[in-house]
Amino acid sequence: MSTLRFGYVAGPLIGALWTCLMAVVACIAMSFATGAGLRPVLVSSLVFGAWLGFVWLPDGGRDRKVRIVWSVVLAIVPALLFLFVAPAIVSAEGTGAMTVVVTWVLFAIATVWPLERMLRPLPFAAATRHEFEEAVIRFLTGFGYIFFTAIVAIPFYVMVMTSLKNQSELIQNPLDFSVDLSQGWNLFRSYSELFSDFNFGSYLWTSFYVSVLTVLLTLLFSIPGAYAVARLRFKGRAAFSRSILLIYMVPMIVLALPIYIAFSMTGLRNTIAGIVLIYPVTTIPVALYMLQGYFRGLPAEVEEAGLMDGLLRLAVIWKITLPLSLPALASVSLYVFMIAWNEFLLAFMLLDDPSKFTLTRGIASLNSSEIPRQHLMAGAVIATVPIMALFLGLERFMTKGLTAGSVKG
Repeated sequence: MSTLRFGYVAGPLIGALWTCLMAVVACIAMSFATGAGLRPVLVSSLVFGAWLGFVWLPDGGRDRKVRIVWSVVLAIVPALLFLFVAPAIVSAEGTGAMTVVVTWVLFAIATVWPLERMLRPLPFAAATRHEFEEAVIRFLTGFGYIFFTAIVAIPFYVMVMTSLKNQSELIQNPLDFSVDLSQGWNLFRSYSELFSDFNFGSYLWTSFYVSVLTVLLTLLFSIPGAYAVARLRFKGRAAFSRSILLIYMVPMIVLALPIYIAFSMTGLRNTIAGIVLIYPVTTIPVALYMLQGYFRGLPAEVEEAGLMDGLLRLAVIWKITLPLSLPALASVSLYVFMIAWNEFLLAFMLLDDPSKFTLTRGIASLNSSEIPRQHLMAGAVIATVPIMALFLGLERFMTKGLTAGSVKG
């Protein structure tokens, strides 16, 4: 196997990049948690990380004394930077000593332990291609975990923390996302005010039963349609099967004006009935597509045996096909429910009466200069948490339903 002279370079390079990333993460995390002003110094972080990357490389045949000498000599550079330029993390004036200490501890733990695991396969010598690629893959894996966790967690954290503040705190420092736990239950006053002053309970109930009705109507039409495409023989079946999802090629904003005109002329605008009628139009195609693949994966012999026993086709579907398709039905129902719960464009366009607002339409009405921002964030939390809990609780059923029909049994 060929070797690469990257043992001396890859370790310090990975160490520099990882240490710089962890300095940024530690500062952001502690700034959000405490409201303190913390800032990473990228040059110092890079140099310190390069030194750590060199130190943590396996010996690769080096004598222990030589390793210690190299580490001490090269430590002079980061030490000089720390003394005369700036350490890897600096704090604003007035930041508490405990906050600084916790930040440095967090930074050290998040840097040293993962870095040792990343560089474990990389020797201080010529590295094989496998050793080099394994170290790079471990670094990219760690970076991916940090990056995707940050883009998901930071907006949610900001949303929750903002909803727990009062107007004076937001005006005083909009970037301070810490909370004063001494306020006790008074922290949740924005949530109580939503239900007492802004009729938010009505929005929740409307969204719930509209979503449930959308699921029922979607299953009512998509089950026979998907079964027909999967089992029955008729002219144009293949073309219909391929064109089910063509509706998603047309942006909903293009259809907005025709839908608005049609609903206005028929008296369906600003009615719950109109919303319940239009939502399944957007969910039936995807439900058809998901269910037809699952129905094709079911053994046709079981249904043929039912027909030979004298059952009608509808009885076969009810007594045989649907019980075997419960995982797929559960996943489709959950997916359709989430689409209806989160739908905004049609609700915003068709509903004007606050007593008929769905949850997303009600949250949009909170986006006003006359309404404090913490109420908008509290509404967003209320809209997000139930559907998130539902998805996380039923995620294994959804995954099972989506993949069970991928291989024909």
